Amino acid sequence: MRRTGIALLTLTLVLSLTACGAGLNASTREMKQVTDGVEASISTNGNLIKLLNILVVETADGTGVLVGTVINSLETEDALLGVAINGVVATVTGTNSLPKNSPIHFEGESANAKAIVPGLNVKAGQHVPVTMFFARAGEVTVLAIVRDQRDNFAGVTA
Repeated sequence: MRRTGIALLTLTLVLSLTACGAGLNASTREMKQVTDGVEASISTNGNLIKLLNILVVETADGTGVLVGTVINSLETEDALLGVAINGVVATVTGTNSLPKNSPIHFEGESANAKAIVPGLNVKAGQHVPVTMFFARAGEVTVLAIVRDQRDNFAGVTA
C-alpha cells in the first residue's frame, strides 16, 4: 500500500511539474504579434517572396501610403508589377526589381520605393486588403492595418 501511495504521489508531481501541467492555455501557446505590420510569403511553384511588416499609413489629406519590405530569397529574379490597396491601384515609384536578397523597402531610412493611393480615405485602426502583383510569383493579398501619421510613422508622407 505504501509503494502504491509513493507511486501515485510521484506521478502527480511529475505531471504537475512538467509542461503538460500547464494545459491547453499555457502562456507559451498565446503568441502575440510584435509589430503592427503583417507578414506573408509566396512559396509555391519555385518562388520564395516574403512580405514583412506590411501596413498602410493614413495621411492628413486622406492618402494611403504603403509601409513594409518585400524580399526575394531565391536566385531567380522577380519583379513587383503593382500594388493595390483596398482595391485601388497604387502609384508605385522607385525600384521594382527583386534580385536575390535585395529588398524593396517602402518608407523608412532605407526606402527605395513608394506606393501611394491618393484619396484612399480610410481611417486609422481599420484593416484593408493590400495585394502585390509579381511577374513570376503571381500575387499575394494581406489584410493590413491602417495607422495614423504619428509616432514611428510621423515621417511618412505622400
